[in-house]
Amino acid sequence: MRRFKLADQVIEETASDFRDAIANAYQRRIRPFCLCKEDGLAMYIAQVGDQYIVKRMPLSGGGHNPACPSFEAPDELSGLGGLVGSAIQIDPESGMSALKVGFSLTKLGTRGGSVRGEGGLDSVSHETKKLSLRSLLQYLWHYAELTVWTSGWAGKRHWWNVRWHLFEASRQMIVKGGMLSDVLFVPEPFRVSDKLAIEQRRATALSPALPPRSGPRKLLILLGEVKDFWPTRTGHRLIVKHMPDFPLLLDESLHRRLRARFENEIALWGADQDSHLIAIMTFGLTPVGLAAIEEMALMVVSKNWIPYESVYEKKLVDTIANVRERSVKGLRYNLSADMPTAAATLLTHPQPVGLYIVPPSADGAYERALGELIASRPEFDAWIWRTAEGEMPPLPSL
Repeated sequence: MRRFKLADQVIEETASDFRDAIANAYQRRIRPFCLCKEDGLAMYIAQVGDQYIVKRMPLSGGGHNPACPSFEAPDELSGLGGLVGSAIQIDPESGMSALKVGFSLTKLGTRGGSVRGEGGLDSVSHETKKLSLRSLLQYLWHYAELTVWTSGWAGKRHWWNVRWHLFEASRQMIVKGGMLSDVLFVPEPFRVSDKLAIEQRRATALSPALPPRSGPRKLLILLGEVKDFWPTRTGHRLIVKHMPDFPLLLDESLHRRLRARFENEIALWGADQDSHLIAIMTFGLTPVGLAAIEEMALMVVSKNWIPYESVYEKKLVDTIANVRERSVKGLRYNLSADMPTAAATLLTHPQPVGLYIVPPSADGAYERALGELIASRPEFDAWIWRTAEGEMPPLPSL
């Protein structure tokens, strides 16, 4: 359990007066220090609604003790390392992330429909790196700590708390000069008994996407779980869970390219009944009230809402789901498939372990890059599964 130093006071996270102490420190601008290490590490206090939360300073997660909940595997072990400082600018005082994105939140005309990263990278190839829609989805998932897992949480992660964590994460992000939370819609759990009230709240939240009389149309971002794709006379419609009465339209071209670009994600989702397919999209409302998707990306997650990209990662995710120690799933973001990264990290004490999966197609260049990546973080042990050589080896002794 964490202990914090607030000026001359040392207080445990479980203390009965902890909330009052943190609120008082926030008002007095006192910076807390996490005492997971002897000298203490600077933290900051974020106000979320009427709550006050102690959070680690940006880019400081690797400095905490591996047993501390604030510890985080370094960005270099995932695709995030190549984006922090370029596509992701973090304010060290407030913890706010200013994001450079490669998609539009306005639209001229009525035609749309594109799939970011058709070439396979989900990136924008210019001097300044930008986040694709899929990379934004992954960063939200990471920031909301939905990549973190321990066996003690089994059966306790549901859509209502996934939604809450995603929305709170969006309140710490700036996109195109505005708060991401102002343009992000994540559907609330659907209840028949609350149907009319839910529809009213949704209509209010989506009203900024109504078309103006003139000028560009404003687009919103929707993040939700896919229930199904249904054919229509002129294309397809996406049915999002918890929004069964609110179809989103895809023209035939967008649907075809979506199926091609995210063929693997759709296949993995179809192969496992317990997995979820997460969609993120920009969309606007037409003059007659229909929701039309402009751009879209997909990500498959396990029954515990942990992302994975192959059957090999799925086996690893399912295995570490039963481990008592915390684990953090690694994400690729804009990183290409031929670059190695940690599939996950086990936050064991005293030495955390990076878990690496080598795909069957890996060549000598991949192996050399993997060796360099492992050598760059000597404070991490390494576990490697070379999938071409057989079944997954046992995890390190815990």
